[in-house]
Amino acid sequence: MIYVFAFIAVALVITGMALGAIIQNKPLKGSCGGLNNIGMKQDCAICGGDDDECRKEQERQQREAQTQDLAYDATKRQ
Repeated sequence: MIYVFAFIAVALVITGMALGAIIQNKPLKGSCGGLNNIGMKQDCAICGGDDDECRKEQERQQREAQTQDLAYDATKRQ
């Protein structure tokens, strides 16, 4: 019975964290440090260590996400 209560408690905590992330509508951020603190920033597959390149890639992905339609109007002929 304790395992059932523990599972329910963990499930509620995870659900609460997920709802908080969804409601805030902010992009997820890494922990303090990341690749910079362990000296692996140049190993980044996207930017190769250039912070400006990472910013440009994030902007490009946001533009793509805004232009992609997830549905179409079936009542209109194309």
